Amino acid sequence: MLRKFFHREPDLKSPREIRLMREAGKIVAEALRECRAMTKPGIRTKDIDQAVEALFKRHGAQSLFKGYPGKVPFPAVTCISVNEEVVHGIPGPKVIKDGDLVKIDTACKLNGWCADAAITIVVGEVRPEWLRLVQVGEQVLEIARIELGRCKKWSDIALKMQQHAENAGFNVVTQYVGHGIGRTMHENPQVPNYVNREVKRQDFRIEPGLVIAVEPMVNMGRPETDTKRDHWTVVTRDGLPSVHVEHTFAVTEEGVMVITAD
Repeated sequence: MLRKFFHREPDLKSPREIRLMREAGKIVAEALRECRAMTKPGIRTKDIDQAVEALFKRHGAQSLFKGYPGKVPFPAVTCISVNEEVVHGIPGPKVIKDGDLVKIDTACKLNGWCADAAITIVVGEVRPEWLRLVQVGEQVLEIARIELGRCKKWSDIALKMQQHAENAGFNVVTQYVGHGIGRTMHENPQVPNYVNREVKRQDFRIEPGLVIAVEPMVNMGRPETDTKRDHWTVVTRDGLPSVHVEHTFAVTEEGVMVITAD
């Protein structure tokens, strides 16, 4: 269900503020680049998390995940989710294996401004249908980037994203959505990757100054998810794999800037 703060208008950013967010985005991109290099068979997810924490420290950046409030405060600077885990996986002793799909999400604040991104990493030899799932997830995110420069309303973009996933035989998760971002990680508006009556009713305009974290989650099977007993890790209800990718995008007078571009 969409939260009530979805009803509020986005807080538009100035060109200067967007440039400051880009500096945070560069650090997030560097962190994910290091994660991609490290994610090999035999490595533990907590080793990857510790590397990102050290990188943030070197840059003087603040993690936006560690300590995030919940029934149990989130204990790490990254979310690392494997295979049927959709999002919010807690790094720990789990060992990455050949054939895994590893989703890594991280975010930081630098000089008062935030950036957030996620990637899905294919480890070794992956089943062809799993590889196609990854490709479709990445295409869905690319649709958002392209259409932000063309469309006037978010619902038009979300519909194209949803249709692309469904036409490929997959399903978009509807229980979790993207978000506005700026001085805090979660700002208005909420950014669904699908369209229904409520999304259309609470639509928002695409205009210069809009900065949003777009994060489609695409399931191989059904869209429904459950949360594990650790209070954080979200898994597909049917046990089939899921893909999660994310970028922070800024709409400017010159076009769409990928704040978290590598």
